[in-house]
Amino acid sequence: MSKQSPVIADLLRLSHDIGREDRRMAILGEGNASVRIDADTFAVKASGANLGTLTEDGIALCRFDRLLPLLDRQKMSDEEVDQSLMDARVAQAHKKPSVEAVFHAWLLALPGVNAVGHCHALAVNRILCSPRAESFARRRTFPDEVVCCGTESVFVPYLDPGLVMAQGIRRETIAFVERTGRQPRVILLKNHGIIAIGPNPTAVMSTLLMAEKAAEIHFGAALLGGPDFMTPEQVERIAGRPDEHYRQRMLGL
Repeated sequence: MSKQSPVIADLLRLSHDIGREDRRMAILGEGNASVRIDADTFAVKASGANLGTLTEDGIALCRFDRLLPLLDRQKMSDEEVDQSLMDARVAQAHKKPSVEAVFHAWLLALPGVNAVGHCHALAVNRILCSPRAESFARRRTFPDEVVCCGTESVFVPYLDPGLVMAQGIRRETIAFVERTGRQPRVILLKNHGIIAIGPNPTAVMSTLLMAEKAAEIHFGAALLGGPDFMTPEQVERIAGRPDEHYRQRMLGL
């Protein structure tokens, strides 16, 4: 990897933004981020690296064609998954990719997706670890949430992290697209965390920040007897407004 690579610089910037202590989205080795390099390869945080202090040495370049076929495997041992992650590296000198690199590979293969950010954000996880998790994913509370996070989020029930979770993310995302006719911006993992996808790291970060704000508002509204959600008609009105489309373009969404 070259330190002059703008794609690697983008990944480091996204990782550092997610890992900022004051944002309370990731601590220690939590979370991961990735960017598409080209049609064959992508870059992802290595296993155990810290997003907030990530350096180029903590990034692994991986091949799509080594990871995507794993999604069709019915069963693999932890050891087999680990070996597959090692085999997916472009160079043996790279550290082991995150165990969640499989879902990064699949999401980066979606049309228009060039960056992925995943973390265990405090406010979002407070809701995802509660009975309100699915309603938070399905409903919207205020206009800017619609603009930055979409009309609703993919909701994935709790699954074992790694290959099983990656398969669940694929299954629920495909069902979401078939049902709504839209590609999601947010995927919410019950009792686990949030994933944001987008055309660039700026879009991913904007989505993560707005989702965290939405979670704080949802939590506060719940304390006051709510939340009082927007109606489906109100959500669609915001999603279809030309001025909001302009704002999305300005935000890189």
